[in-house]
Amino acid sequence: MSEKRKDSKGRILKDGESQRKNGTYDYRYTDCHQKRRCIYAKTLTELRKKEAEIAKDLWDGIDYAAGEITVIELVDRYINLRRNLKSNSLRAYGSAINRIRASAFGQRQIKQIKISDAKAWFLELHDSGLKTNTIEIIQTVVRPAFEMAVDDDMIRKNPFKFKMSDILPNDANVRYALSKEQQQMFLDFLRNYGNGNYYDDVVILLGTGLRVSELCSIKMQDIDFSGKKIKVMGKGSKERIVFFKACREELFNHYIKEVRPRLLNGLDSDYLIVSKTGKLTTRRVEEIVKKYALNKNIKSKITPHTLRHTFATDLLNEGADIRSVGEMLGHESLSTTQIYTHVTIDKLKEVYDKAHPRSHK
Repeated sequence: MSEKRKDSKGRILKDGESQRKNGTYDYRYTDCHQKRRCIYAKTLTELRKKEAEIAKDLWDGIDYAAGEITVIELVDRYINLRRNLKSNSLRAYGSAINRIRASAFGQRQIKQIKISDAKAWFLELHDSGLKTNTIEIIQTVVRPAFEMAVDDDMIRKNPFKFKMSDILPNDANVRYALSKEQQQMFLDFLRNYGNGNYYDDVVILLGTGLRVSELCSIKMQDIDFSGKKIKVMGKGSKERIVFFKACREELFNHYIKEVRPRLLNGLDSDYLIVSKTGKLTTRRVEEIVKKYALNKNIKSKITPHTLRHTFATDLLNEGADIRSVGEMLGHESLSTTQIYTHVTIDKLKEVYDKAHPRSHK
């Protein structure tokens, strides 16, 4: 009978176990793909804990070795398998992936990640200054990536299956619409700023609900003056039609015949909105809006998207149904439109008075 192998402390070693010259331990086994694997540990107790995990995983068909890939490697694999992502989604995911890649968490092995680890990481991101909605975008990447790892038998459980509201506050900026008076103040301000060059642009944004990026992408051939409408290529290359009032035709004509040629200064362009350096940029509009807000000492955060939000609110206050508003804004879901709309107190009172005509007599 052969003598049992022992470690330096006299403990009997099991099949596959061995002690190395430096005192550490290793364990050799065959994985679910019939490949030879080896794991290491500083102590025999730690090694046998890993052995127990491997035995359980092998019994359940979990690929223990595959779980050694890092979080960012898993995310990259998941994204590379998504061929149907739209350009806007790719941009949002790209920013999230860069954050994962730059973090220590992204370099950890996926089999090491527990639910408490995932929650602690999100809290760490929030404490570093990231808004909850930004962290939610990160979750839309890592959660399905880890679900894929579960489906591929790399790990047993998805550690990102929890509600964000359970750990993080709703700190999204409240969107406000400009009142009719504020809109007029804004336009009056633009008449005296930049020689009125941006007045036309803002009027179009307020009157159509276009995204700034959409406005910057409109070409001359997209405008139908007889039908008072504009063909817009929105998110995901989805085409829609937006309308403008007949009274705005004069503004278009003024801009196209006088302002636009002066800005082009002999250059040629297919785009409706131009500047001295080419297309009007989103950043330039942001600068204009910010200057207006500071000039009027408005406390609420106002962005170019405020103009879009104002357009939606004005439609709703005039009695438009929310589904039609969503179509004009180019939204794919009704829930998105509900974020953009804000009913004024005066409108609520009007609705109440119509429903209860005798209540104020």
